Amino acid sequence: MVKRNHRRILLIEPPFYRLYKDTYSLDRYPLSLGYLAGMIRKETDWDVMAYNADFSPQGELIEVSYLAGAGFDNYLNNLRDPSGPVWGEVKSTISEYKPAVVGITAKSQNFASARIVARLAKQIDKRTVVIVGGPHPSMVGAEVLDCPDIDICVRGEGENTIVELLNAMDAGQELGAIRGIAYRRDGHVVENAPREFIRDLDSLYFPHETAHEVLKDYDQYPSTAFKYIFATRGCPYNCLFCGSRRIWSRKVRFRSPENVVREIKGLQEMGLRSVHFDDDTFGVNRRYLGDLCNALINHCPGLKWSCELHVKLVDEQTISLMKAAGCYSIQIGIESGNDEILKAMRKHITIEEALSACRIIKKHGIELHAFFMVGFPQETEDTLNDTIAAMRKIECDQLIYSIFTPYPGTEAFEFCKENGLIDDDYDISLHNHQSPANCFCMNITPERFRQLVSKVEKTVDRRNRRNKMKRAFSLNTLWRIQELGVGRSLKRGLHILFGR
Repeated sequence: MVKRNHRRILLIEPPFYRLYKDTYSLDRYPLSLGYLAGMIRKETDWDVMAYNADFSPQGELIEVSYLAGAGFDNYLNNLRDPSGPVWGEVKSTISEYKPAVVGITAKSQNFASARIVARLAKQIDKRTVVIVGGPHPSMVGAEVLDCPDIDICVRGEGENTIVELLNAMDAGQELGAIRGIAYRRDGHVVENAPREFIRDLDSLYFPHETAHEVLKDYDQYPSTAFKYIFATRGCPYNCLFCGSRRIWSRKVRFRSPENVVREIKGLQEMGLRSVHFDDDTFGVNRRYLGDLCNALINHCPGLKWSCELHVKLVDEQTISLMKAAGCYSIQIGIESGNDEILKAMRKHITIEEALSACRIIKKHGIELHAFFMVGFPQETEDTLNDTIAAMRKIECDQLIYSIFTPYPGTEAFEFCKENGLIDDDYDISLHNHQSPANCFCMNITPERFRQLVSKVEKTVDRRNRRNKMKRAFSLNTLWRIQELGVGRSLKRGLHILFGR
């Protein structure tokens, strides 16, 4: 390990959406960068810059459908030939900052991009130490060191690990005592003992507090880029396709409501009026949820917030309390309209339970986004038709669909390997939740699957367009009625609007 004369680390979110279209923009401050940068800034003597290479000033909103069309060809071309504008930006950022260490956060779907970032860093200065952490290394471990440009792999939570790593490098110490990493020593890969999870989540620093000091192009981000927070880490559920438990574990850890409120009040001082809880599953403990909602009611009046909720957690009392505390939007994972597929997924719900949960949420006037996933290995044409029927029947404001993607390290990935749906040449960079390359069904051919997926997409598009028109009409109707004057009745206003 080469000891550098300066202490400077560049943390990078690799480009992904910008590989589909350079003007696409991930308009958020990634929490992974924010928490790491806060720890480095507060707990070490190192200078740090956080760089979201998937952010484009004056960029445009990401169209998910574009990820499967011409955009997919652009994506592949950018991976094969890293000479496009986004890669030029990455190179110039690294060259200008001159870091001794480059830290890259990687998910499975952007790991191919992360490898290119690592290669560019080494091309600029071969002495640069490249560290990769995040969900993908946490799932596959030392396998990421198959990339010769990556020096250190970090598994699990990285906040304490990065502090110990930088301090050890600063002192020229060996890395054998640092838990949660894998690295090379004398040409051999060494895997250290796993790191324990952070017990006191209140000990972490709020990402927004140091953003103005560390985030590249900070002044060009919209304020909403900082609205993402979490109240918990961990998910108690055991879905076959999910890798959350390998990253955070199934034991849920909670921030204190007071700590969450303090962060939110800081965001409100920045001008934010709403936040989104990025928890894998919000509200898994009813007592904690009650304490948090009451804290929001008492200390954050006027706050609006959104979250993702599990079907099993939905009941009248819970949704009523969340609504009173400012919850205006809920995302809920339904995944399939067929009970046998839901059982295979280990969702532990039925479609009727899911539809009932949706009715309760809508009854309380909360916006609802429903997630569906098609193409699970056991999928058949009949089960897909059940899902389409559920999409048409469900009470929600927006449908969000994805195609099943087996991520390395998950049980679903191993199931696909065991059943011949994945071979040794499987390239995760070719697969995302809208990828035209996706088909991992035992009972449907790839050609037929694409035809069926087209039918699903049309159902989703029609339903979402109809909901969008209804919302626009409702808002316009209310505005026109209000315009007619307070003294006129609602009935009279409707007669005038519709010419009756």
